[in-house]
Amino acid sequence: MTTSDMQLDLDELPAAAATVEAERLARKRDLAVAFRLFARYGFDEGVAGHITVRDPEFPHRFWVNPYAVHFSRITVGDLLLIDEDGRVAEGSRRTNKAAFWIHSSVHNARPDVVAVAHAHSIHGRAFAALGRTLDPIIQESCAFYGDHVLFDEYKGLVLEKTEGARIAARLGRQRAAILRHHGLLTVGRSVAEAAWWFITMDRACQMQLLADAAGTPRVMTDSEATLAHRQFGNATMARHSFQILADLVLATEPDVLDQ
Repeated sequence: MTTSDMQLDLDELPAAAATVEAERLARKRDLAVAFRLFARYGFDEGVAGHITVRDPEFPHRFWVNPYAVHFSRITVGDLLLIDEDGRVAEGSRRTNKAAFWIHSSVHNARPDVVAVAHAHSIHGRAFAALGRTLDPIIQESCAFYGDHVLFDEYKGLVLEKTEGARIAARLGRQRAAILRHHGLLTVGRSVAEAAWWFITMDRACQMQLLADAAGTPRVMTDSEATLAHRQFGNATMARHSFQILADLVLATEPDVLDQ
């Protein structure tokens, strides 16, 4: 079996549930678990940060975390459904306006994207301050080789449609974006993918910072990085990796599924 054949076998589309209702619940469960994972990794920063997942019945609407609830406390029942105008269509808490402008823009521009993750992680922000993209120096970092961009504008909080639209336009068809002076953003065809790519990208930023501080890291050749991208940028592998972590959350924090 060739490497390309292996890629096709591993990178299948995520299976959908039998009904819209079951698929919605599955997405919401993964979303709530993803927030618990982000809390464990220290990706929380006050009221900042959000992960969204497209609703399977109303694709122009998405589910998101409520405003000012710590990631470690979010349950399925806390999640909000946001409509096309940024209003809460389902749920009883406040929403985050910045989340709407960023995520609605990406979801609208990328019909292939089911989930979007953005948070203000320590290493992601530190690397974003450098105003550069990641080098292919570690095999796991190559999940983003030729598959991420730098958004090199900064105009404070994203509180208007045009700013979100510029981020979405710069992202293009890529998997991730480094938002200068801001943080990281990743997308995927499932919550599992978007969340895992965020975790992986933050670690890649950490490794780049450590390697640069220690000396001059060797940059992989294009053929080496391309091979590593096929192997470590595999979406099915991302979903499996997320599930390993999700199982830990479900075993130790079963309240995450409370509705």
